[in-house]
Amino acid sequence: MPSPAAAVTIDAVEYALALLILLALVAVFVSGPLRRDETAVEAAEADRRAELEAAKELKYREIRDAELDFRMGKVSEADHRTTDRELRAQAIAILEQIDALEDGRPPSSPDGP
Repeated sequence: MPSPAAAVTIDAVEYALALLILLALVAVFVSGPLRRDETAVEAAEADRRAELEAAKELKYREIRDAELDFRMGKVSEADHRTTDRELRAQAIAILEQIDALEDGRPPSSPDGP
C-alpha cells in the first residue's frame, strides 16, 4: 500500500495532468476561429477569382459574337464600334480586377462583370 506522501504526489500529478489537458483543449477551442478565418479568406479569394475568370470568358465570348454579327451584316459598323468599345472596356475592367486580386491589393469597385 502506498504511503500517504506517495498518494499526495500521485494526486498532484493527476491534477497537473488534467489541468494541462484542459488548457490544451481550451487553446485549441480558442484558436479555432483564427484558423477558420484564414481558411475562409482564402476560400473567398478563390471563389472571387473563379467568378472573375468566368466573367472574363463570358466577356470574350460576347466580343467574338459581336464581331461575328458584324461580319454577317446583322449590325451596322457604327453599332459594332460602339458595342465593341463597351465590351472591351468591360473586359479590361475584369482583367484589372483579376490583376488586383493576384497582386493582393483590393480590387476597384466592380462595375459588374
